[in-house]
Amino acid sequence: MKRLSLIWFVLGLAVSLFGQAPTCYRVYLSDKNNTPYSINNPSAYLSQRAIDKRMRFSIPITEQDLPINPQYKQQILALDSQMQPLAVSKWMNTFTVYCPDSTVIPQILDLPFVDSILPVGAYQLHDNPVAQAVPENQAPIIQNTISPSKDTMDYGKGFVQIALNNGHLLHSEGFRGEGMLIAVIDAGFRIIEETPYYQDLVSSGRFLGKYSLLPNLVDTLSVGGYEGDHGTDITSVMAANSPGELIGTAPAASFVLIHSEWVGSEQLVEEDFWARAAEIADSIGADVVNSSLGYCDFRDFPQANYPHAELDGQHSVASRCATILGEKGIVVCVSAGNHGNDSLYYIGRPADAFDILTIGACTSDSLIAGFSSHGYTADSRVKPDVTAHGVHTFCFTPYPYYPYNFVMLGYYSGTSMSCPIIAGLSACLWQAMPQYTSTEIMQIIRESSHLYNNPNPDFGYGIPDFYKAYKTHICSSEQKPLPLGVYPNPVTDKLHLINHDGNIQSISIYNAAGQLVLQHTTPQSFFLEIDVTHLSQGFYVGTATLEGNHKATFKFVKK
Repeated sequence: MKRLSLIWFVLGLAVSLFGQAPTCYRVYLSDKNNTPYSINNPSAYLSQRAIDKRMRFSIPITEQDLPINPQYKQQILALDSQMQPLAVSKWMNTFTVYCPDSTVIPQILDLPFVDSILPVGAYQLHDNPVAQAVPENQAPIIQNTISPSKDTMDYGKGFVQIALNNGHLLHSEGFRGEGMLIAVIDAGFRIIEETPYYQDLVSSGRFLGKYSLLPNLVDTLSVGGYEGDHGTDITSVMAANSPGELIGTAPAASFVLIHSEWVGSEQLVEEDFWARAAEIADSIGADVVNSSLGYCDFRDFPQANYPHAELDGQHSVASRCATILGEKGIVVCVSAGNHGNDSLYYIGRPADAFDILTIGACTSDSLIAGFSSHGYTADSRVKPDVTAHGVHTFCFTPYPYYPYNFVMLGYYSGTSMSCPIIAGLSACLWQAMPQYTSTEIMQIIRESSHLYNNPNPDFGYGIPDFYKAYKTHICSSEQKPLPLGVYPNPVTDKLHLINHDGNIQSISIYNAAGQLVLQHTTPQSFFLEIDVTHLSQGFYVGTATLEGNHKATFKFVKK
């Protein structure tokens, strides 16, 4: 096996003569033997929020979740002083390194725990050390300002882009993302903390930090900071809360920002950065991931280009990690790509992953955008999954001429812009229906789309209706919503629920983070008095199971 890998590696170096000579390598490890980590002590590599989510949805913690053996990393780096760590993936069991001296590669391959090696890039590093690895057990605390009001919101320029998916109606029910954590994987987040347009996010305690996974690559520092704007634009489509100018699709959610991409180059190693970002999103307990990134053509490392036959969710580490991310209880939203009008044509990676939402772009009058990349995958799965407004989508964007540090209201086009519309509304929908799993939420979104019964490779299942998704699943489709009275609201000690049909069978109550905090079962009652004195102050969502397994959702605030 190793010998074949070494032969492949030599051939790969020959092929690289048509591009740039590799300096970055992905090392595939054979095992996680003798690791200091254990599935019995997940707090060493998962936040409590992530652990709680696993328990809530019965998602097992397995060897896949264990970080790679740190001794293996040390032994690899000890072979050459020029070598530097670039990325690590516990799910793929890989260690990506910068190694400018290719004669060291056979020595790495000879290590007993190394399975194979793949060249992934041709970057050069600065003399400064690479960025430090981010902690794996970050534990963000959700500190949302409670705002369950049904007051009409003045969306300003953002009304059309949210109304196309009936997201404004979901907001009007009081679901704006409270308690939900969205991780944004993108190409930089310049001046988010400084600008007044993001002060509501920062001052309310909902901005939970940034990670930068890019090492000190020569190219990334050669053009100032202009490449760091893309993530700022994308985040505003969800997080903006400026009445009369722009209100985003999840204006009350919490956000973590992960910088994994530099737009000035396209090399395979960027998938390694994306995979690492996905694992961070899981480890901090994110509910939704938005990634307006995709990999279709590695123009600066062409030996890594791939044919459409490999667009199957299996060949790319980014795609495989996106699939795993969805399996860990996260709604994953990835842009389809902007190659609908050029020779690349099809969606990129990780848009071909399994059981995620791949987002295409359309106009405000529901026509497909010409640039929106097409499906299907090589194995004939429907992609994109759904479509949202992506032509002249409004956002808050930094002034385009670096280094002037101010933000203005502008608009851009691309599936980069349609993706956060769906991601933000997904967070609001899941807030409204916390009893569902992430996989179920994604399927409910597909089923609400206008072409669900007749999908095509342009729209996928079509334009989802989030209000329809909400209404369809909180009450029977065969009858009107069943009345459920809830008082007092806000409540201090005793919460009263009344249904005059006398058919309340059980109650489940979830906190703002989506955790089940109280359950009560009763036979065919029309009145319930529930003691909530032990609950912390905050915003709660409850689900009542009624006769015939019908559901009714209610909200209340505990003082």
